[in-house]
Amino acid sequence: MKPSWRRLSGLLLVMSALILAVAACGGDDDGDGGGEAAKADTPIIVGTKNFPEQFILGELYKQALEAKGYTVSIKSNIGSTEIIDKALTSGQINFYPEYTGTSVTVVFGKEGGDSAESTYDAAKEGYEGRGQTLLAMTPFSDSDALAVRKEDADANGLKEIGDLKGFKGGAFKLGGQPEFTTRDQGLPGLEKNYELTSIEFVPFAGISPYEALDQKKVDVAAIFSTDPPLASGKYVVLEDTAAQFGFQNIAPVVAQTIVDALGSEFEDTVNAVSEKLTEEAIIAMNSAVAIDQQQPADVAKQFLEENDLL
Repeated sequence: MKPSWRRLSGLLLVMSALILAVAACGGDDDGDGGGEAAKADTPIIVGTKNFPEQFILGELYKQALEAKGYTVSIKSNIGSTEIIDKALTSGQINFYPEYTGTSVTVVFGKEGGDSAESTYDAAKEGYEGRGQTLLAMTPFSDSDALAVRKEDADANGLKEIGDLKGFKGGAFKLGGQPEFTTRDQGLPGLEKNYELTSIEFVPFAGISPYEALDQKKVDVAAIFSTDPPLASGKYVVLEDTAAQFGFQNIAPVVAQTIVDALGSEFEDTVNAVSEKLTEEAIIAMNSAVAIDQQQPADVAKQFLEENDLL
């Protein structure tokens, strides 16, 4: 017997109701991972390396994720790249902030890129080939750098490393660790990339780069671009236009299983933190911890609150 249109309509209504019920049972699942159940069932284990900047970064990501309801724990002070990478691949952690240039050169043994973006892309490709991925990178890069006293920068128009050719006829005193004389990122690189051939090198011994600058033992010092003393405003970091020192933006390394389980809200939460981490911001936080002796967790909390991330 041929069913009537009324009966067919009734069946369609029942089927529609069933479909809606099934969709409702999906609860928080929007088809892109996430949801309250996933947050509870997918613990995020954040790891950090063994120095203050990393402690701050770990707290920033941990606290921002906890504020969104994620289950987060932290393992700080794990160690160098080689050690923390083993913690990642063995499953002891599933999230940690890494420097993109270090990822490329140390983790994957390749040459660094010629831009921040190409370095990031090379690092991400490497991680994705073994079950991890990179989330968005920070605006700041913590790389080797050269600094001068602000008074010298102002008096001599020193903004870029190349400007040093006209500073004391290129025969200035540059201080650094002994290995700076042989590494490509040291004196050989300055000669090749900037034609600086008359430098008088002063090896640091029992003195910090900033003490050496303050005491005028050197005119230029090899430093790291996010060192806490830079917050004082007494020094100027010279722009590395030839990219001799490479690119070391932070990008969280995350197990792909975590990203798949937690979806876009998780990524957006992490990326929102990274987006705010300018060089000025990280130097200020490094200074608060290393010089003012504040706790990394407290410094991170204040920053997140000020940027509406808690």
